[in-house]
Amino acid sequence: MKSYISRIILGLFLLFTSFVFAQNLSQNQFKVKGNCDLCKDRIETTAKKSGAKKASYSVDSQTLTLETDDTVSTDDILKEIAKAGHDNEKFNASEADYNALPACCHYERDQLTANEHHHIHSKKENEFYVKGNCESCKARIEKAAKDAGADLAEWDAEKQTVILNFDPKKTSSDKILKKIADVGHDNEKYKSSDSTYKNLPSCCLYDRETPFGEANPKVHSEENGKQDHQAQETSHTENNNEKAIEGVTVTGGKASTSLSKKEAGLIFNIDKKELLKAACCNLSESFETNATVDVSFSNAVTGTKQLKMLGLDQKYTSLTKELLPEVRGLASAYGLSFIPGRWIESIQLTKGGSTVTNGYESITGQINTELLKNSEKPETSLNLFADFNGRTEANITSVSKIDDKWSQTFLLHGNGTFGDTDMNNDSFLDRPKGTQLNAAYLLNYNDLEKSGFGSHFGINFIKDERTAGQIGFDKKMPQNQQSLYGVGIDISRFQVWNKTGYVFKGKPYQSLGWMNQYTFHQQDSFFGLRNYSGKQQTYYSNLIFESILGNTNHKYKAGASFMYDGYDETYLTGNFKRNEIVPGAFAEYTLTGVKYTLVAGARVDFHNLAGTQFSPRLNFKYDITPQTILRLSAGRGFRTANVFAESQQYFASNRNIQILENGGNIYGLRPEIAWNYGASLQQEFKLFGRKSTIVADFFRTDFQDQVMVDLDRSPQQLTFYNLEGKSFANSFQTQWDFTPFKNFDIRLAYKYYDVQADYLSGRREVPFMAKHRGFVNVAYSTNKDNNGGFWSFDTTLNLVGKQRLPDTSSNPEEFQLSSYSPSYAVLNAQISRNFNKKIRAYLGGENLTSYYQKNAIVDVKNPFGNYFDGGMIYAPIMKANFYVGLDVTF
Repeated sequence: MKSYISRIILGLFLLFTSFVFAQNLSQNQFKVKGNCDLCKDRIETTAKKSGAKKASYSVDSQTLTLETDDTVSTDDILKEIAKAGHDNEKFNASEADYNALPACCHYERDQLTANEHHHIHSKKENEFYVKGNCESCKARIEKAAKDAGADLAEWDAEKQTVILNFDPKKTSSDKILKKIADVGHDNEKYKSSDSTYKNLPSCCLYDRETPFGEANPKVHSEENGKQDHQAQETSHTENNNEKAIEGVTVTGGKASTSLSKKEAGLIFNIDKKELLKAACCNLSESFETNATVDVSFSNAVTGTKQLKMLGLDQKYTSLTKELLPEVRGLASAYGLSFIPGRWIESIQLTKGGSTVTNGYESITGQINTELLKNSEKPETSLNLFADFNGRTEANITSVSKIDDKWSQTFLLHGNGTFGDTDMNNDSFLDRPKGTQLNAAYLLNYNDLEKSGFGSHFGINFIKDERTAGQIGFDKKMPQNQQSLYGVGIDISRFQVWNKTGYVFKGKPYQSLGWMNQYTFHQQDSFFGLRNYSGKQQTYYSNLIFESILGNTNHKYKAGASFMYDGYDETYLTGNFKRNEIVPGAFAEYTLTGVKYTLVAGARVDFHNLAGTQFSPRLNFKYDITPQTILRLSAGRGFRTANVFAESQQYFASNRNIQILENGGNIYGLRPEIAWNYGASLQQEFKLFGRKSTIVADFFRTDFQDQVMVDLDRSPQQLTFYNLEGKSFANSFQTQWDFTPFKNFDIRLAYKYYDVQADYLSGRREVPFMAKHRGFVNVAYSTNKDNNGGFWSFDTTLNLVGKQRLPDTSSNPEEFQLSSYSPSYAVLNAQISRNFNKKIRAYLGGENLTSYYQKNAIVDVKNPFGNYFDGGMIYAPIMKANFYVGLDVTF
């Protein structure tokens, strides 16, 4: 009897322990949205408070693993997690709960939804969602799967799924999907690290925002030749590995054409696909579909273009390449043409004060260009371009991966203008003839995941020759031996640079970056009987350390920089030499709060000629709601004026140059110093069931000191002097982006400028600056046909109001200009046809309204006389011009 009872007791005990054991091992995984470590703590804490025995959340895979007993419902836990602000596969957070999250926790709500869970579990067995874009992605995904033990793997770009065949005794789907994530591809179980994703070739940068189970809009936008704006909002990752090497980034460019929501500053990201909407032969033509930057011809003889931002000349915007100084000094006049459009991976445009880590010269903002680099699979592209007026161009770009750590890029560009273009029949070429040869080689090393090191090396050589002036002028003969007026410009430029970054082991938030660049630039030129030549040698170095204070809500950067500029210029018989030596130090602090981000920085630069300069800058972002963002900025910048190089548009004239020295050490002038203040409001909302964005911003620039370029004292004189009084620029812009229906994008903008300065003759509006400007861009593409082909249509209309013109009242009546120019409109359009993924042809037209300035040159019949002036340009000088092009990818 006792034995029988003891057996019953033992059986009950075993049953009870097995029941308890089973309860403790009940484990489930669920998709939950989150962004950072704060999200992880909140999700795990909420789960445990709701009855979970254990809870482990992975930010990378967006997966919550729960261990519960049968007395607790996982639905109840997920419901509480939603109340804490985190969408999951079964419940979505309310708008109020989501808005209450700290700013750093505001994940993208369209990324995963409850519908995704349904999609995942409705697929075939051994079929899994994996994101990717192209054939390179397919090869990488399938190889990773086989490396992880799969006998067969087939990835479908359309369905965004991979079908696996494997032996469960040797491997598992989890192991395979983990391996696929390790090579850069998000899937339904694991998310790739941001640094690995960023290291993918540009063609492989899929849209991480798209829900699993839906077509990837980036796949379709690449095939359709346009960006899907509602799905391609910039995703500035909070991943510290990527952030840690900011300023020395050695991975690929960002795939976006929109305004960043997460940055404290007003930063627009322009993707290379946006550049395909227009001719985009070089950087000066890269902003035709962008409303922020104004592009105009600078004179009627050399045909050069200049950018303006916030109502001020290009020289007040920091123009960088790979975050290194680029278009400045002697390159100011022609440097925009030295970066071919087909070389550009992406452009980052910052309005207002930029970060202090990038230097002291930024006053109105920064435009940074990233070149093509990094590829998993070799890709070579050929671009051929020609217009109907004798300009031809060819580009060859080749990006390839050497091994797992090394990749290289070859860039080659050549252009030539051979036709005599004279649309207004004034005997002067509307644009110069000549050739340019431009070659670059980039070498990249990336071992951030293992050793923490990354490095980027670049070398670039340019030879540019231009001939302008009257038709028939012979550049080979001296100007004084022929009666025709001519202009000759020969430029040689050489650059070599390196950027190296190190991420500390076990501290992904802590890094050290070092940038170095050497530039040699030489220009030999003449404008009629006036000669100008210059030589510049520049060495730039920047060391940046980045880390945190306690946690990632408190980040800081600190570092030191060094700039050397050696100038040797000759104008007429005068020789001007100077060496600028500028060591500097900087620090920047970033505070991330519940709904705000504050970036405060300052730098001090010890300029041997301009003295010690202190430059504080501040950017503040406040998320009123996740869809309503307020930004404020303020900052100081300074620069030294290169009066000859920056005013070459006036050399083709009779104007005598006069410098009224004022005790400074640069041409006898003081440096230029200005404060810039700004505010912007970004509002997102749904229109026609799609995302729509309106941005309104106001910026004011106040000059503490400025080198005035005075064209009003006399039509025969160009006078430089330091500001005595006030000089300011007010800029207001509002822009609306929306998509009324599929594949159809519209961008509308209006800009108002009030730019005035105290000249010696009194306060005047700054010339050649329209107070009112309008902008319309419309883009449409068709769906793919059976062969993968489609059409794209892009149109841009620029409306330019009247502009004040320099005073010419002392000229004879026939050589006088009106006080103001007339208003006008310029229409550009392009049609392109993608026959498949590798061949694209396009046809376009510029200035289709054929509005041009008829009196482009004053006293054009007497170029050696007192009244000749080719610098009074306020409008295009060429009528409609058509072009054709072909892109082939191998």
